Amino acid sequence: MKNLGYYNGKYGEADEMTVPMNDRVCYFGDGVYDATYSRNYKIYALDEHIDRLYRSAALLQIEIAQTKEEMRNILNEMVKKMDTGENFVYWQVTRGTGKRNHLFPTDGSKGNLWINISPKDIVDIHKQLKLITMEDTRFFHCNIKTLNLIPSVMASQKAKEMACDETVFHRSGRVTECAHSNVHIIKDGVFRTAPLDNLILPGTARAHLITACHKLGIAVSEEPFSVAEMMAADEVIVSSAGSLCLQAVEIDGKPVGQKAPEILKPLQDEVLRVFMEETN
Repeated sequence: MKNLGYYNGKYGEADEMTVPMNDRVCYFGDGVYDATYSRNYKIYALDEHIDRLYRSAALLQIEIAQTKEEMRNILNEMVKKMDTGENFVYWQVTRGTGKRNHLFPTDGSKGNLWINISPKDIVDIHKQLKLITMEDTRFFHCNIKTLNLIPSVMASQKAKEMACDETVFHRSGRVTECAHSNVHIIKDGVFRTAPLDNLILPGTARAHLITACHKLGIAVSEEPFSVAEMMAADEVIVSSAGSLCLQAVEIDGKPVGQKAPEILKPLQDEVLRVFMEETN
């Protein structure tokens, strides 16, 4: 199949799938999601993404019907049905189905599982990005990978309208994350990334970058940094499950980074090597 959809045990071409109108996602965005690449029919960092999905669900008191092992098996089986070996794998669990009510359903039903798998080439890790900044007015549960993404959608649209690739959020000058990525800097040989508090999503690609830094002997600092520090950084890096480790070269129309290729390139090479090794 070319674009594969799944809903609670039923699957088919995504464009032909339908879901109940009373799924709580329709009214409240009441659910959590995760996503990653598959290559050669192997899903990259699957256990890490599944663990995060279950953590997010627990924080919202969403009960997932499947065990982690069952979830893993379903996703692997779905990938095998695709016609291509390189795909983007997206899945979400909503709180369930019921009449519109702000209160949680009380009938004991568990979450609804959605999966969408579509062909997507692996990112060109040497692509350079242009960014913009925006005051972070999103809610204070950014650590949950929730379906409530309207602020991120609006920020992404603004970046597109300004011929840029991403938006960097900040709260009173403190850089948090991007609309759909994490953001990091390199300064004076140190890889700096925001701490894992409630203001950023604990990105799997972020974790892989830290692991790569340790392997390469690059110092790591998980402390807040400001917009001014980002603008003066030796390198600005954007990471996500879909981008791995990309270099930003412009923010708000001003050139940034591009001063530490001797650190950035080995870091990019290492995360790409791990990705290729784990998906061979």
